[in-house]
Amino acid sequence: MKLYTKTGDEGETGLIGGTRVPKNHIRLEAYGTVDELNSFIGLLTTFQIDNSDLLFLQSIQNKLFIIGSYLATDFSKYSKTKVSPLFEKDITSIEKEIDRLTSEVPALKNFVLPGGSQASALCHICRTITRRLERRLYDLHEQIPVDKNILIYINRMSDYFFALSRYLLFKNNIQEILWQKNEEND
Repeated sequence: MKLYTKTGDEGETGLIGGTRVPKNHIRLEAYGTVDELNSFIGLLTTFQIDNSDLLFLQSIQNKLFIIGSYLATDFSKYSKTKVSPLFEKDITSIEKEIDRLTSEVPALKNFVLPGGSQASALCHICRTITRRLERRLYDLHEQIPVDKNILIYINRMSDYFFALSRYLLFKNNIQEILWQKNEEND
């Protein structure tokens, strides 16, 4: 099987179910952002990260494939029962992980700037891509209903990446970069 099909050469692509849509359709923007996020998480997994954190990141990557598949499916032609959305246990799992990471670091008293280490900065990139994905999902949700558990899970995921960024800095004894408020000069 060849990697290129030439079926998208005219600016359209096929959804699961066969429906053709323009390549700039909001649905493609949403699942393209899922793919982008998944790729950056893949890069994050190449850094020195504890095995338990690595396994959790890989579980997120697997969930993102489920979400991408869900978003790429035309449910008017393909049964929703054949695509597994996320479940409440997935939301609970990411919330527990956020709580675990947060319990390991000092209480947050200031805004922090992205950076400190490459892995921490990459967590912030993943966080901001997740926020963009969330916006795209709500744009899509205005036209086509998106499973509520997916919307909640993605919302939690940005918090997870923030918590992971702080945890990685703390664990490696690297100072967070605190936001400095502008002070007026006298």
